[in-house]
Amino acid sequence: MNARIDHLLDEALSLPTDDRSALVVALIDSLEGSDDASVSDAWRREIRRRRAGLRDGTLVPVAWAEAKARLTAL
Repeated sequence: MNARIDHLLDEALSLPTDDRSALVVALIDSLEGSDDASVSDAWRREIRRRRAGLRDGTLVPVAWAEAKARLTAL
């Protein structure tokens, strides 16, 4: 990633959970011009499912550093 994207990511990660999920939905919606709308619809449903899980406590957020470490270990 470039410095601008890194900065935007840092800013986004500092937002409260609800604001971050709203940002993700907005970014996904901005990609609506893609050829496969079903992928976008599936992502939108998944984001809403995860947001509901965060709100009702069935999902527990993981810090970005931990998630990144897990992905790197794969």
